[in-house]
Amino acid sequence: MTALLEVQGLSLSFGGLLVLQQLDFTVRAGAIASLIGPNGAGKTSVFNCLTGFYRPSAGRIIFAGRSLRGMRPHRITRVGLARTFQNLRLFREMSVIENVMAGQHCRSRAGVLAAIARTPGQRREEAAIRDAAFRWLDFVGLRQYAERSAGNLSYGDQRRVEWARALATTPRLLLLDEPTAGLNLDERTALVALIRRVRDELGIAVLLIEHDMGLVMQISEAITVLDYGRKIAEGNAEAVQSDPRVIEAYLGREDEAG
Repeated sequence: MTALLEVQGLSLSFGGLLVLQQLDFTVRAGAIASLIGPNGAGKTSVFNCLTGFYRPSAGRIIFAGRSLRGMRPHRITRVGLARTFQNLRLFREMSVIENVMAGQHCRSRAGVLAAIARTPGQRREEAAIRDAAFRWLDFVGLRQYAERSAGNLSYGDQRRVEWARALATTPRLLLLDEPTAGLNLDERTALVALIRRVRDELGIAVLLIEHDMGLVMQISEAITVLDYGRKIAEGNAEAVQSDPRVIEAYLGREDEAG
């Protein structure tokens, strides 16, 4: 498999505080990969750099052969990189189908004037967007809730709406920030199956941040471990689990007091 995402020497600082330090890692096309580390290790900051919310202090971010540095978030979405958030960011008062349709804005062509005038081309495009949104709701198993307000769904189903909206952008790489947060055991099991379907049926690579180590080790083909903004280990589940630097980062040194 070829490299889809290449991060080289990524550094980030805020007011003299070094958040990320010379970080290197790669996500292969069609892979399921994880970014893990203790709280405060810099994982979400990596996602924010990848998606244009933060501007790195140094380093390169190469996605599908092109640099993402300096690119605005909506343009990054358009080139094929989508994400979900640790804290849900749905339009709670809008319907489920409208939330998913909103994910396709980066692919629409009709401008503001066409939308105001309701031109035939704009109406055809809106109908196509709605049809596509229904297909994504079918994929995540929520078609029956299409017209319901997103805020009235269970927490687990709201997570699925967020997934459907991200998938509606037609990404090549899906970034999942703490996807199991707030989910019960059955919902977590269903999530593992959904992640595999995203890769196996859609051919979309997945990079996730996750604290559930059982899930990470079960599903990940490549794992990168951060501690205090530095990469301390990488490899498959077996290699990472047995790495003494990883054990120390999560459990502390044996000679530490307390």
